[in-house]
Amino acid sequence: MTPTTASIQVTCSNCNLRELCMPVGLDCQQMQRIEEVVATRRKIKRGDMLFQNGEDFTSLYAIRTGFFKTCVATEDGRYQVTGFQMAGEIIGLDGIVHNHHTCDAIALENAEVCVMPFNRIEEISREVTALQSHVHKVMSREIVREHSVMLLLGSMRAEERLAAFILNLVQRLHSRGFSSSELILRMTREEIGSYLGLKLETVSRTFSKFVEDGMVEVKQRHIRILNQEALQRLVNNSREGR
Repeated sequence: MTPTTASIQVTCSNCNLRELCMPVGLDCQQMQRIEEVVATRRKIKRGDMLFQNGEDFTSLYAIRTGFFKTCVATEDGRYQVTGFQMAGEIIGLDGIVHNHHTCDAIALENAEVCVMPFNRIEEISREVTALQSHVHKVMSREIVREHSVMLLLGSMRAEERLAAFILNLVQRLHSRGFSSSELILRMTREEIGSYLGLKLETVSRTFSKFVEDGMVEVKQRHIRILNQEALQRLVNNSREGR
């Protein structure tokens, strides 16, 4: 299904997420040029694709509202979740290398993105060097995140993986003004398992253990962290044991 494209022009200077997806400290003239990067907004319905594997790469997307997952098809036909993206983050960087996307990006809830044509980013970056630097930082952050996931999957036990996942998710949400101890999971336990390299049963069992140990309270998709220090100790112990 084709996403709906809004005809209104986005004003980055009035967006409450601008500091997360755009450079900071720009003067009025630079901000005006930056706003020309954003072509349109798109509304993506839950379950629809923003882009898919093999599709021509034309734009990066700043997530304005909603959650996405990226995934790839494995050789045996299964889908492997490779990441979860939320408001204030930029998605679509996978397409830069070969000029086509290498994964599917699927909305986990109704979402809205700002469409930023890559040729326009490159053009304006020549004038506003802060934009080029910011794109490099975003790319570097993705590399660091992928490296962290590799370490997580390669050396952590199930409890440590899930603890790291919960802490990372709540920290990213907190930087966007949400609670530092409560969150609503937009993804299923099966999707979490796919991302963490765990079976669905293992994810459910580990959540139950966290509840029994008094670390979290779970009501369907609502998670409340009761003992953040205990979760952090699980992650730290894994790192110290490597």
